Amino acid sequence: MYQHFIGIDISKDNFAAAQQGKNEVKIFLNNPSGFEEFCTYYQQILAQSLVVLETTGGYELPLIRHLQKKQFAVHRANARKVKYFIRSYGRVAKTDAIDAIGLAQYAFERHSALDIYVENPQKMLVKLVQRRHDLKHMLVQEKNRRQAPDQQELKESFAIIITALELQIQKIESDIDQLLKANPHFNEQKKVLETVDGIGSITAIQLLALLPELGTLNRKKIASLAGLAPHAYESGKKVGHRSVKGGRPQVKSALFMAAMTAARSHSILGEFYQKLVKSGKKKMVALTALMRKILVIANARLRDFSHLNISSQHG
Repeated sequence: MYQHFIGIDISKDNFAAAQQGKNEVKIFLNNPSGFEEFCTYYQQILAQSLVVLETTGGYELPLIRHLQKKQFAVHRANARKVKYFIRSYGRVAKTDAIDAIGLAQYAFERHSALDIYVENPQKMLVKLVQRRHDLKHMLVQEKNRRQAPDQQELKESFAIIITALELQIQKIESDIDQLLKANPHFNEQKKVLETVDGIGSITAIQLLALLPELGTLNRKKIASLAGLAPHAYESGKKVGHRSVKGGRPQVKSALFMAAMTAARSHSILGEFYQKLVKSGKKKMVALTALMRKILVIANARLRDFSHLNISSQHG
């Protein structure tokens, strides 16, 4: 399958590269210019090579993406497996050069069992959604500071930061749109979630990113995971009110906004909320019950959608 094998030991600032069968080790900068220099140096063999890098806290990802854009084969190796492989040759010393040569040998001997690295779009979606959440939080803080009566002298500073934050939020939202377009299954799941009353585009994306288990668990487990399962409060003869605890805060926040929207609607979910309030339930208790109902419905619809897709593929 491959005619050549290249091992790369990478760090924050640079990376060492070695070709299997040769003791020569080249050092390149871990930045775009270094990536191009690497590709130029190995241009005669890269198209027929398997490149193997260790997982190094994310420092390897920019180089991996650069090589994948050029359609070169890359494997992201488990650091523990490589460590024991190199030790099996009796090499006790550890240097960047030794590791690069060891990775090249690992690629040569194990290539038939090594998968080509494919970046998980779910992880990227989580990063983008988290970043959007952080930027939104900072934006609210700046707007609140701007409104304080004793901050008039800093009005221009607030305006500059607010504009910058709004531009960054637009950029992140554009990146999310691009990720959804590049991964049609996300778009399809998003459309399914948007059929649930109260769930809009942003909430659907938040749920896909922050609750990937949605559609794979039963109603009790998904409610517990989101922190919406009622827990008993009993001791001896005392029986207190059940309450919800734990869960994922951002998921609960997203479902709270969905419940607020659904509660004001004329839908079945709106009627469900009004019925609870009229029966004497506190509004917060009714909203929590509505949040749980929205989650259970979303979970069921994604589950049915997944089953339908699997059936159509087999059919």
